Amino acid sequence: MANCSDEDIKILVQKANLIRQHVLRMTFAAGSGHPGGSLSSADILAALYFNVMNHRPREPKWEDRDRFVLSKGHAAPAYYAALAEGGYFPVEELITLRKLGSRLQGHPSRSKTPGVEMSTGSLGQGLSVANGIALSAKLDNRSYRVFCLCGDGEMQSGQVWEAAMLGAHYKLDNVTAFLDRNRLQIDGPTETVMSIEPIGKKWEAFGWNVIEIDGHDMRQILGACDRAKEAKGRPTMIVAHTVKGKNVSFMENSVQFHGKAPNEDELNRGLKELGAGK
Repeated sequence: MANCSDEDIKILVQKANLIRQHVLRMTFAAGSGHPGGSLSSADILAALYFNVMNHRPREPKWEDRDRFVLSKGHAAPAYYAALAEGGYFPVEELITLRKLGSRLQGHPSRSKTPGVEMSTGSLGQGLSVANGIALSAKLDNRSYRVFCLCGDGEMQSGQVWEAAMLGAHYKLDNVTAFLDRNRLQIDGPTETVMSIEPIGKKWEAFGWNVIEIDGHDMRQILGACDRAKEAKGRPTMIVAHTVKGKNVSFMENSVQFHGKAPNEDELNRGLKELGAGK
């Protein structure tokens, strides 16, 4: 993975860019949604779905597939975009986000959307689910791995730290979690709302293998996944330092766009910055 060619990296970066374009179009069409945290996690999702994870879009219930849990369920637009670009359902369906009768709810629904492993949205619960899936794999002697994407605001939830203890206690080295460390949550900076630093040292203290990276550097993301797979006897937390609203200038580091859809002018400006037409 980490030894990908420059062309491979270029393709993954393009996939992340496509995910970002979809996020803008989807949230604009819905008139609601969460663009900021979707844009910050696009590179991680592109790396997982188009390089790292072993999965079969045409066979979404394949028993030996790697599993992914989006604990920060409000980033569903980016998740759906990755699933659609990966072939789980038509890309044209993305524009139905949050519409009546759509399979694409405001937060992921396991019963509605192909490729979704777990219904999420209540923050703080995803890592517990990921641990349970990983423990099941251990008990059944299966080789699949479990990936979980968490938000940094979630780190203020007590259940996360219960999951941290459990993952280390059961030596769940088939779990790789990502922390989308964009430093903003709905009410403002995480360090103002409820400080979570030193976040890396906290996860280390709980017995996890901790890797800190630039969450927008594709080679670093892939390399961290390689290192996580090599770690034996303990789960891995990849602290990915990101920018909320990444690659859309007026959304970057703006708490306003945590849960606010772009208007038509903002849509056009954003798509232009991402190199796309309307």
